[in-house]
Amino acid sequence: MEAHELKSRVSVSSRPMPKDSRSVRENDNAHLQRMGKKPVLKRNFGVISIFGFSCTILGTWEGLLGTFVRPLQNGGSAGAIYAFIFAWVGTASVFVVLAELASMAPTAGGQYHWAAMLAPVRYQKFLSYMTGAIGWLAVLGWQTGLASLAFLTGTTIQGAAILGNSHYEAFPWHGTLLVWAALVFALVANLAGGKVLPRVETMTLVAHIVGFFGILIPLTYMSEQKSPQELFSQFSNGGGFPTQGLAWFMAEEVENASRVIPLVTMLTVGINGCLGFGILLAILFCDGNIQEALDSSTGYPFMWMFHQATNSIPGSLAMCAVVIVNFCCSLVGMLAATSRQLWSFSRDKGTPGWQFWSQVTQSERLPANAIILTALISILLALINIGSSVALDDILSMAVSGIYLSYLMVATLLFRRRLRGEISSYNTSDEDIVNVPGAKLVWGPFHCPGIWGILVNGFAMCYIFIVVFFSFWPSKVNPSPDEMNWSVMGVGCCIILGLVYYFVRARHVYTGPIRELAI
Repeated sequence: MEAHELKSRVSVSSRPMPKDSRSVRENDNAHLQRMGKKPVLKRNFGVISIFGFSCTILGTWEGLLGTFVRPLQNGGSAGAIYAFIFAWVGTASVFVVLAELASMAPTAGGQYHWAAMLAPVRYQKFLSYMTGAIGWLAVLGWQTGLASLAFLTGTTIQGAAILGNSHYEAFPWHGTLLVWAALVFALVANLAGGKVLPRVETMTLVAHIVGFFGILIPLTYMSEQKSPQELFSQFSNGGGFPTQGLAWFMAEEVENASRVIPLVTMLTVGINGCLGFGILLAILFCDGNIQEALDSSTGYPFMWMFHQATNSIPGSLAMCAVVIVNFCCSLVGMLAATSRQLWSFSRDKGTPGWQFWSQVTQSERLPANAIILTALISILLALINIGSSVALDDILSMAVSGIYLSYLMVATLLFRRRLRGEISSYNTSDEDIVNVPGAKLVWGPFHCPGIWGILVNGFAMCYIFIVVFFSFWPSKVNPSPDEMNWSVMGVGCCIILGLVYYFVRARHVYTGPIRELAI
């Protein structure tokens, strides 16, 4: 899941701009130039379009339907509810920290720029590189996150086909082809560029909100209901963990970016959290056998629950179609955010072949090479599904651990600066203060002050550590080799490769977020 990456999205408009709009964009470009960056991407995203982008990328209620198998197995209905509340609070605290950082330095570099900005001078280059890495931390997390979402989209379509046609014989390679089709759709939407992507994101915001009620109403109205007591007290420990508690834990294209990004980030967490919690309660209130749902031939328990509620194949397929449309919309936004992360890191010479991946098209000013490479990586990762769907689950774990480890790095560095009082108060007249590596730091327009900021920052670090730790765990005790979560090995290998590339090549060309302009 994450909204802070929106900072990297920039916009476009070929029509004459109103004076106020032109002034805002000129100020945005001036701020980017003061940080030593050329404003090469167009600023086409306003508040509504970027809000739609962030909501669909986070996609809490849709993603929850597709991935709540493990909370059901290792927690039951009550465990899933309390785990969601804990995750909601934890995610909100993390996003407060990210919103503060985005307000201080709204650049496409995100975590690796912030790491260089916050780190002690002698460690700036290395910590920035490893944060932008993990053996490319944030890049790895977003690339694997995109592959996981593409897999979820393609296999959900396959699951709907199984539900609708009892004679259909599903093969893994069918799912891979559907994953490719979804990625091609997202690629075309991204390469269209210009005014297309912001308008698509605005429409998908509508689909995200309306689709929620399209699922919620028939699900709660037509299905038999459990009692509240049963719902909030029924735990399960399908993984065989020693304690119930252990099982539970298993479960640069925006106008006025320094203000808009924090606002959109917090709104996204609040609204998506409410929608996610609502759909979770609705689906868990449905009276049915959880084990039968888990054993559904579709591969997705929510499809079995849709069918149980409506007692109609066409009705349940219509509800599945709503989910699939929103998955496809999320994939478009996810590809955009992931490619910007790769493009930005390449612009700062942090990846092999950075000269090619950092190029921007002259006409639409899009990082087309980075977009195509990002889609190609996911296309290749989808081949894993032919051999083992469990291996793709490990890819999802790598996405979670990769992104959250990069969060942990910047949250820890910010916490250190915060405790030492090394960040000055925000003042609208201080236009000369720029949050770049080695410079005096100043809070942005969004800031959680005093002791509350320290508490939120500290809790966010604890929550991130818990998420990363349990992302490496298997779903049950004493797993077989096929059931083992091998993501820790994948992350470890990526770290080693990143370190090797750093000492062989990157340390000679990578200096942290580069200054393309003199400041």
